[in-house]
Amino acid sequence: MKNCFVAQSGGPTAAINSSLAGVIDAVKASNQYDCIYGLLNGITGLFEDRYINLSEQFSTDKSIEQLKTTPAMFLGSCRFQLPSIEEDRNTYEKIFEFFREHQVAAFFYIGGNDSMDTAMKLAAYAKEIQSNIKIIGVPKTIDNDLVEIDHTPGFGSAAKYVAASMLEMAYDTAIYKLNSVTIVEIMGRDAGWLTAASALARTEFSDAPHLIYLPEVPFDKDQFLEDVKQKVVEYNNVLVAISEGIRDKDGNYISATEASVDQFGHSQLSGAGKTLERLVSRELRIKVRSVEINILQRCGGHFASRTDIEEAFLLGKNAVKYAEDGITGMMSTLTREAGDDYKVSYGYADLNQIANKVKSVPLSFINEAHNDVTKEALEYLSPLIQGEYETIFKNGLPSYTPIYRG
Repeated sequence: MKNCFVAQSGGPTAAINSSLAGVIDAVKASNQYDCIYGLLNGITGLFEDRYINLSEQFSTDKSIEQLKTTPAMFLGSCRFQLPSIEEDRNTYEKIFEFFREHQVAAFFYIGGNDSMDTAMKLAAYAKEIQSNIKIIGVPKTIDNDLVEIDHTPGFGSAAKYVAASMLEMAYDTAIYKLNSVTIVEIMGRDAGWLTAASALARTEFSDAPHLIYLPEVPFDKDQFLEDVKQKVVEYNNVLVAISEGIRDKDGNYISATEASVDQFGHSQLSGAGKTLERLVSRELRIKVRSVEINILQRCGGHFASRTDIEEAFLLGKNAVKYAEDGITGMMSTLTREAGDDYKVSYGYADLNQIANKVKSVPLSFINEAHNDVTKEALEYLSPLIQGEYETIFKNGLPSYTPIYRG
């Protein structure tokens, strides 16, 4: 008997369960694996012996289809950083003893940068002890900051939510005949991809957002005030999109006095929008408010991008294929092909080239004034938000597969 295990980790998205559905679907169709099990709450479920039989849980095509369009993580998540092999060899021995006891032939870890770090370390240990267990990473993150992949599952849906929210705020603010500024803070600690996507809100009706600021370039408060003053004269009602991680020329976060650090050493930011709201109010003395989209953009399953969901599913299915082919220590990837029509091809990349690296918004996507994005950015972003799935409603609300709480 050969079994597979899969787990999910990190922050939720609208597409991560589609990747899980892809893994389940491919294992069920495989002639190499007998059963697929899911660890609960990421890799921590292994240490607590908490897992479920996914082959039984999703025995029908209908159940897999519903899982594809369910946001967040069906298996639950964790924020756990695996120590290095040198620091704690005992932990690795426990993990691989669990794999041997459960006759595991392949392990799939769906997540972002920290999850790919875990998968990389497990693959390295497997190689060291000459284990045949295949370790494959499956990407996800709304931040779109994984390297070696054109874009990450979850980003397209979150970008669609951000752009739609910005468009609706443009309608909201346009009805008043008075000067106003609305500052919209969008997730993005080190990479401004989601904030850049706010530019997709622009239509024949509205040019909002009128200003966009990303963490990839220095933020100057004085220049910001000048930018806002000019746009108020031009538009009356000004919408500004900012990344939570914007920082000054010395690398200090605009919201530095309100920042804290998580268990990975990552800055946990909030307050950049509120900081700038106070600045505009004090210096320009016009009506101003700040809006923090925060977690709303992560799990908008009712508004997910069809492109995003379908690509996530195929990345999960392909991960199983690679394991069947004897590939290990890799992450399932996609590459955008050249040409006017949007098309991607699928492949894989070495986890050692991915873990602990960050893909920033390229400078060619940012205008010279550092307060907007370029046409090149829009051409990159636009295909990722295309298409919708028909959401099933019950009692007036979206009907999703419940997250497993056993």
